[in-house]
Amino acid sequence: MNMQNLMAQAQKMQRDIQKKKEEIDKTVFEGKSEMVEVQFNGKKEMIAIHFLNKELTNDDLEILEDMVVLACKDAIQKIDKEIEEKLGSFGSGLGGLF
Repeated sequence: MNMQNLMAQAQKMQRDIQKKKEEIDKTVFEGKSEMVEVQFNGKKEMIAIHFLNKELTNDDLEILEDMVVLACKDAIQKIDKEIEEKLGSFGSGLGGLF
């Protein structure tokens, strides 16, 4: 195999990876728990949080904090799954880049 073909293939793979990563970054992922819904973009940045029970008391705050953590973990797991599904075939050669 000649070096030019190898370089062309590497550049194509790099463009494909970048395109898929941009697609993931633009996607909105929702995480939910019993009382909280959060939205993250594919960069794992929270873009919204919604409390589903409008009648919260001070006693509910500790539970609410736990629910926020669970909802955030849920959204991040979905992002990681999407990255693995779309970029998994490239992952072994990238050394944890994503």
